[in-house]
Amino acid sequence: MKYDVVIIGSGLGGLLCAYILAKSGRHVCVLEQNQAIGGCLQSFRRNDLTFDTGFHYIGGLEEGQSLHNLFRYFNLLHLPWQKLDTDCFDEIIIHGKKYQFANGHEHFIETLSKEFPHQKENLRQYSKKLQEIGNALFDNFKGKAIDFYESPYFTQSAKEFIDKTIDDDDLKCVLAGASLKMQLDEHLPLYIYAQINNSFIESAWRIKGGGMQIAESLVNDIRKMGGDIFCKQKVTQLVDEDGRAKRAIVNHGEAAYEADFFISDAHPARTNEWLEESKSIRKVYRNRIKNTPNSFGIFTTHLQLKENRIPYRNYNQYIYETKDLWHFSESSNEGKSILVNYQVPEKGNFTRNIDLLTPMRWEEVQKWEGTHIGQRGEEYEALKREKANSCIALAAKYIDGIEKAIERVYTSTPLTYHDYTGTQCGAAYGIQKDRNKLLQTILPTQTPIKNLYQTGQNINLHGILGVSITALLSCAEITGMDWIKEEIGL
Repeated sequence: MKYDVVIIGSGLGGLLCAYILAKSGRHVCVLEQNQAIGGCLQSFRRNDLTFDTGFHYIGGLEEGQSLHNLFRYFNLLHLPWQKLDTDCFDEIIIHGKKYQFANGHEHFIETLSKEFPHQKENLRQYSKKLQEIGNALFDNFKGKAIDFYESPYFTQSAKEFIDKTIDDDDLKCVLAGASLKMQLDEHLPLYIYAQINNSFIESAWRIKGGGMQIAESLVNDIRKMGGDIFCKQKVTQLVDEDGRAKRAIVNHGEAAYEADFFISDAHPARTNEWLEESKSIRKVYRNRIKNTPNSFGIFTTHLQLKENRIPYRNYNQYIYETKDLWHFSESSNEGKSILVNYQVPEKGNFTRNIDLLTPMRWEEVQKWEGTHIGQRGEEYEALKREKANSCIALAAKYIDGIEKAIERVYTSTPLTYHDYTGTQCGAAYGIQKDRNKLLQTILPTQTPIKNLYQTGQNINLHGILGVSITALLSCAEITGMDWIKEEIGL
């Protein structure tokens, strides 16, 4: 089978690339190793309720904001988006003290200034920098994709910026408090911190009915444009000749897909495994990718609740029993932080399901790697019960009656993500970004193979907005940047 472009992996990055390239008139094929498409966009149904896996909310979806133009292009604005409360889209709770993040930068400043009146001007400077970086996001599309990596904000750390801008220790903690959606540490580049937080301050949104609708909409449109999407097609080898990829071998020789161009939506280490026999990949490159650290994983406690017991809250809650937020994912802070996400009710004003998310290190589940789901033994099940009970106990301090309202509990670990989505080490945010090691952690879309490109959250930015930007850069390698700019309207 011969295509113009073969895309490996049907996560958001892979599907966005397929959409762009199919729209450009190219014959596109997407290969997915699992029986379901979507990667971390996947949802699952239990007892007529929809639970999300990796998708929970997005930012910047109003007209004129960062994500709106992209989602209009990708035909995703028609989905049942629900805007979170303007006065409080995120509630930050640190040792029982509650703070509110409001939508709109001026409203954001005014709301936090009520708690920190002496920091109002500093908050204004903080907000100004976030907007400056967020507004310049599309300015990086100049001529060549490499321009994207030239921003000086990649080499400045988010922590240094906050320490320099804010001189109140409590406010520093609060501003870091919504960062469970990224690998927050002292080496995180300011660029990543700023563009993510800016988009959510612009506006914050959930989707009624599950994030899988994003993947399903993209798949339907890709197929309408003549693209093919095949599941249960696990790539086991990429064959290259004279420095160019020629074909993708699936299921150890069951079939082969030829193409002029290839895009991998998988972790770069996984891509290198497919090229094990290639002489075009130097050993130093292989070692650099192999030794690149990954971000932490996520343990999720999915709660099915009794009817009419827990009122729906149109905002998220970040709960911490530590002020060491720049190291909250480390073992010393285990069990001290959760993100509470309420699913939009399918009917009525009471939620039937809530997700509790907390960091979890790969090392905690690594010894079960290679075992089958449902067959990992009592020790693994006991670990999950202990984690779930810890998350529920923390949530119960701020959600009245939740323990008695629980009907069923479902859980997922980094191993679950690893098995269902092929995520390396179950990493929630791909490769751990480090402003001191940009060449190792902020990877270009181009690989050492001339016609093989990379996309997805492992490459530079994560989150819906970050992956969307990376997809444009990946496709620009094939279509040219001028075509991308004209097509998207940049």
